[in-house]
Amino acid sequence: MEQGIYPLKFMPLFKQRVWGGNKIATELGVDYSPLPSCAELWCLSGLAEQETVVANGFLAEANLSEVIQMYTDELLGEENYAEFGEEFPLLLKILDAADNLSVQVHPDDDYAQQIGMPNGKNEMWYVLQADQGAEIFTGFNKNLTKAELINRVRDTKLTEVLDCNLAEKGDLFYIPAGLVHSIGKGCLIAEIQQSSDTTYRLYDWGRKDQNGKPRQLHLEQALQVADLKKRSQGGKLHYHAHTDETTNLLTTPFFTVNRMYCLQGLKKDYSSLDSFVIYFCVGGSGLIETELGQVPLKAGEALMLPAVCQKAAILPRKSIEILEIFIV
Repeated sequence: MEQGIYPLKFMPLFKQRVWGGNKIATELGVDYSPLPSCAELWCLSGLAEQETVVANGFLAEANLSEVIQMYTDELLGEENYAEFGEEFPLLLKILDAADNLSVQVHPDDDYAQQIGMPNGKNEMWYVLQADQGAEIFTGFNKNLTKAELINRVRDTKLTEVLDCNLAEKGDLFYIPAGLVHSIGKGCLIAEIQQSSDTTYRLYDWGRKDQNGKPRQLHLEQALQVADLKKRSQGGKLHYHAHTDETTNLLTTPFFTVNRMYCLQGLKKDYSSLDSFVIYFCVGGSGLIETELGQVPLKAGEALMLPAVCQKAAILPRKSIEILEIFIV
């Protein structure tokens, strides 16, 4: 008899980058040893050769694609499986910027598909912690021409025209494809994005790689996808936070993200939702209880509720903060 699908936890992937630090350990309590530092914790990924694997139950050690092959629309939902097939559409990360990230931009679906990639990259950032004075850059503070952009990159004056935001815990940013952006040093960020690892760098703060050479820029590609107008979409968004309730943060064609901060607990009904649901835990710990099983969850972990899951209860240990993610 075939065993049924159940809520899936995933083993993290840890990535070193030149800008990474130690907050994933100090702020979230996640052990990434033996690495000396960690820039990116990949909580859930279906990218080829970078797939996260199941950590719990009889599917442990199967990767995400293998589970999708086995359970198809039971896991993803009928419409999602019809649209995405076995290519999981999202990528979830935690980023620790001990130094500035490059100033960069991502392509949209149309451009990506023209050059042979399945999709572009729209993303969302939720600030988990920020040092005093830490900054996030989203778009431009004036309209630019391509010539001015090129000259500013060459003269290292690009940052003068970036729209700058002071970052604080709980801040929310939407980074649509085409929006030039950067995370400044001192920020710990939860990132939810389309499943893509494509980034076009415009400027890298004069940084050198481990071999003492400047990291590669992608000015030609960036100029083809960057929005050069004074920012009119994306950037910092505002919301009203609630306790023991579901707060919508962002709804896009690519993903919907809600925030759930629980002290007492919360019951959820997914009977009318035709989608998987991801619980991306960004603080605290607790227990997730469903008719398909009971799973502990803590900061830095991702739990996927299959589309066939009808109801869930969030039971905090003391408190738990979860980003609830699905596609409709």
